Amino acid sequence: MPITIPADLPACGILRRENVFVMTESRAEHQDIRPLKVGIVNLMPTTVDTEIQLLRLLGNSPLQVDLSFLRMGSHESKNAPPGHLEKFYHDSQEIIRNNARFDGLIITGAPVETLPFEEVDYWDELAGMIDYSGRNVWSVMHICWGAQAGLYRRYGIQKKTLERKLFGIFPHRINERHTTLFRGFDDEFLAPQSRHTTVDRDAAAADARLTIQSETEETGIFIATAREGREIYVTGHLEYDPLTLDREYRRDLSRGLPIDIPRNYYPNGDPSKAPVVRWRAHAHLFFSNWLNYVYQETPYDLGKLG
Repeated sequence: MPITIPADLPACGILRRENVFVMTESRAEHQDIRPLKVGIVNLMPTTVDTEIQLLRLLGNSPLQVDLSFLRMGSHESKNAPPGHLEKFYHDSQEIIRNNARFDGLIITGAPVETLPFEEVDYWDELAGMIDYSGRNVWSVMHICWGAQAGLYRRYGIQKKTLERKLFGIFPHRINERHTTLFRGFDDEFLAPQSRHTTVDRDAAAADARLTIQSETEETGIFIATAREGREIYVTGHLEYDPLTLDREYRRDLSRGLPIDIPRNYYPNGDPSKAPVVRWRAHAHLFFSNWLNYVYQETPYDLGKLG
């Protein structure tokens, strides 16, 4: 939540330049408050696990958030519990037909990154949702393959196949420190990565509409934004819980797939030891910063979105 202080307090200007949440007394007196409406397009096969991971982070805020889960009606999930999607999810086409509007929207990753976008069976439906979100959502966060899909749909930026899967916990640096999403962040922070493809950095850097906020030479772009935070592209998985990478590693081993031990994850690289979580604090901070940004900037009347 923002702090409320007099507009002429000397600290006010300094804090604002550092993007600390401040609100003048006059604005606070006239502010309308309502719950934030946030939608989650959950494309992950680990349906329930992904719900828990995201809700854990979105729930760590004093803000009231009304959540809606969305699914691709053109895709039949083989991994969700029977009846789960029908009971708890809205069809994306229903959302579009009803012209529903959200303060925030999250589009998750999906295990389809090695396919060309147009060969994904629900690509047309997802592309329609991405287009719809540009007019009917204040801020959209795209995660992993969802980030690649959003950058491709909106900016024509292709993904590139990696020689080996990027898998583990990696340090990332912040390019611009005093930005909304990175309030309270250290200059370098850790985050999980799990992907076979990457964003074409040269293409992203060449597009003046995009800002690369966080990256490393080893992982490439981690976070890029557009429209002053209304579009957020996160190529990794800050939402992962302590054992997500462990489950992925052992799943691939059991299937006989080529997989390296996740980097910087198990103590001394030993899979027999429990992993040490070193990204949880920044994950909570990132999602809290996003919710606070949406709270500050979204119109009270969602009918004014556009």
